[in-house]
Amino acid sequence: MARILIVDDAKFMRITLTNILKKANHEIVGEAENGREAVELYRELKPDLVTMDITMPEMSGLDAVKEIKKDFNDAKIIMCSAMGQQKMVVDAIEAGAKDFIVKPFDDSQVVDSVSRVLR
Repeated sequence: MARILIVDDAKFMRITLTNILKKANHEIVGEAENGREAVELYRELKPDLVTMDITMPEMSGLDAVKEIKKDFNDAKIIMCSAMGQQKMVVDAIEAGAKDFIVKPFDDSQVVDSVSRVLR
């Protein structure tokens, strides 16, 4: 069981991920709706893992990954992207994200990705 921070500007997506991850016995320690909140909450909560949307207001997921990795090199971050954002996913992996999952979410894909990254 991991302590997870969910970051997405769409509340519906945060709820969807929360439900999938809770069913897999993970604990949701926080939610953020933009990259700036994600960085602040990461510093405060130090979660085991973060699911990070790419496109968000105020600060993008990509910038948030860079900011978090700067201070916490061992941070485990999974990017969440809609179809057609492959270039951004590649940029995110280069910035330090460990994996990515594609929206709309498939329960088993999300759980598999989390398990892989936590190993």
